Amino acid sequence: MAKIMSNINTNSEEFKKRYEFNKKKVEEINQIREELAKGGPEKAHEVNKKRGKLFCRERIEKVIDKNSPFLEIGPFVGYNMYNNEAPCGGIVTGIGKISGKEVMIIANDQTVKAGTYYPMTIKKHVRAQTIARENNLHCLYLVDSGGVFLPMQDEVYPDKEHFGNFFYNQAIMSSMGLLQVAVVTGLGTAGGAYVPAMCDQVIMVKNQSAIFIGGPPLVKAATGEEIDAENLGGADVHTRISGVADYLASNEEEALKKAREIFAHLPKQKKFPLDRIEPKEPLYDPDEIYGILPEDLSIPFDVREIIARIVDNSEFEEFKPLYGQTLVTGFARIGGYLVGIIGNNGIIFPESSQKAAHFVELCSLRKVPLIFLQNITGFIIGKKYEHQGMAKDGAKWITAISTTNVPKITIIIGNSYGAGNYAMAGRGYNPRFLWMWPNAKIAVMGPQQAADVLSSIKLAQLEREGKKLTQEEIEAIRK
Repeated sequence: MAKIMSNINTNSEEFKKRYEFNKKKVEEINQIREELAKGGPEKAHEVNKKRGKLFCRERIEKVIDKNSPFLEIGPFVGYNMYNNEAPCGGIVTGIGKISGKEVMIIANDQTVKAGTYYPMTIKKHVRAQTIARENNLHCLYLVDSGGVFLPMQDEVYPDKEHFGNFFYNQAIMSSMGLLQVAVVTGLGTAGGAYVPAMCDQVIMVKNQSAIFIGGPPLVKAATGEEIDAENLGGADVHTRISGVADYLASNEEEALKKAREIFAHLPKQKKFPLDRIEPKEPLYDPDEIYGILPEDLSIPFDVREIIARIVDNSEFEEFKPLYGQTLVTGFARIGGYLVGIIGNNGIIFPESSQKAAHFVELCSLRKVPLIFLQNITGFIIGKKYEHQGMAKDGAKWITAISTTNVPKITIIIGNSYGAGNYAMAGRGYNPRFLWMWPNAKIAVMGPQQAADVLSSIKLAQLEREGKKLTQEEIEAIRK
């Protein structure tokens, strides 16, 4: 493969200005992330400690392999929603290694409204299960939840991807050979009782965890029977009498150790067949990306400069380099793995669409995963291109993206507008993972275009009504 030769002057004032701007953006986001990771209010943490319970993130740290990474999924879920009372959506999800096996971990945060499920909590839980299913990951559920957040029950029950979808997903994954394991460290109440009940193996903590479809208050209200949580559905009940749980642990540490033992006994997971060689570092420092991305996203930049800083040895075998040049396609290696890369270098023309469809089909044929670097304002418009069949060319590209049988990963590095989002494997086109850089934006169209369209519609409406407007009034509407 040919090496990409960078044209970036890292000593220029423009580079330094962009570097500082983007570095600051990332620092601001990391600060927010650190604050969200603290979970619920201090009072809730104090109650947790008095009960001798670990914080959900401490549980994750203890169960994953020592000094191994944890890829957190959706840390900003719930941010600036629900009066900021559901940091991280009240649940921590991510991929970690347990006894050498890659596992999707779904951990309730009991410090956030007693671990209850808001609408976004459910969306995050389902997304984690989807990632697990698509990537052949076993699942570990660290259960400590009061079930549905009742004040919002109309938004969490009973639609397709609402609360009940958890259990459907668990059944499907179990049938696929993806082990479902639960460590119940607190309550599993109401619908939440089915999370451990649907698992293949369940561990409960003595005098701390309980599982029941109807808790003591509901039992009393419905039947008049008075009973405490421990005798209704405690760890002893479910390991000795009901058989709902399989293992009784004396404390959380013992329970997490047992979970590690369970995963240690599993065979290696089946993976998508990937071509891999010894990885190499890029020739250019990835940190230089900070100095490449403009503060104003309307300013163009060459996506090859980004590719040069993320691929092995900065080597890139470009496909159709002289055709459809507003789209960059080609093969490279990342971490030693062969991948196909599609990156935007401007607006999409018919030639770009044809090139993209061809490249996606080629990657499907060769079983090469696809990486999308999105910075797209959309497809070219106008009489000339409509007559050329731009819509049909775009449709062929979207069809190729929709029907490909290889994994897709999407990174939004700039703008992501209109149908361009679809063509570049936006969320609706099932990428295995999707990341957005701090400067990135998703919208139906750019802000100026949206303002122009809306003002044109308003002016046309007033004209039909026979209203005469002064130039000042017209300008006011356009603003």
